Amino acid sequence: MERIAVIDFETTGISPGANCRATEVAVVMLERGRIVERYQSLMNAGLPVPAFVAGLTGITTAMLRTAPPIARVMNEVAEFVGDTPMLAHNASFDQKFWEYELTQVGRRSSQRFACSMLLARRLMPAAPNHKLGTLTRWAGLPDTGTAHRAMADAEMAANLAQHLAGQLREQGVNAVSHQLFCSLQKVPAAKIAEALKTYR
Repeated sequence: MERIAVIDFETTGISPGANCRATEVAVVMLERGRIVERYQSLMNAGLPVPAFVAGLTGITTAMLRTAPPIARVMNEVAEFVGDTPMLAHNASFDQKFWEYELTQVGRRSSQRFACSMLLARRLMPAAPNHKLGTLTRWAGLPDTGTAHRAMADAEMAANLAQHLAGQLREQGVNAVSHQLFCSLQKVPAAKIAEALKTYR
């Protein structure tokens, strides 16, 4: 599989906007079955972190006061990612923050996002649920650290992506790619076995 940028954001809420911004971002570069590069940073957008979010992530308003400005971080991470195809767990969430925060610094994203959650729903239907931590434990993948911190979650998503690629190869799909991930995540779960026949 080609080089893929696996991203995770921590944020102050669920919908980006003037009152909801990113607080942390991490990206790991997945290449030839392993993580080869990493980027991680807290970022200060000048907003307080709600108590519920602080309890979930461990990221507090006090921590962000000394973090670099969000514009600097987004410019740095955009340079780090470049035009590499992207993947996230529950990608619709991370993609909307990625695109919103890039527009705030005058940049645009052209990459497609693959979603390891949508793929897992199709390729790991027997899992108890399709939360990242549950899938990691259920598949026996490495524990990468504290959940709901960007680097730990990005690494877990990268490991899950590799596991999903391995499952596809076991089913006779040799040409596993980001494009294949993007195609399969759109296939209804009930039709995934039939769809895989066309890729063998």
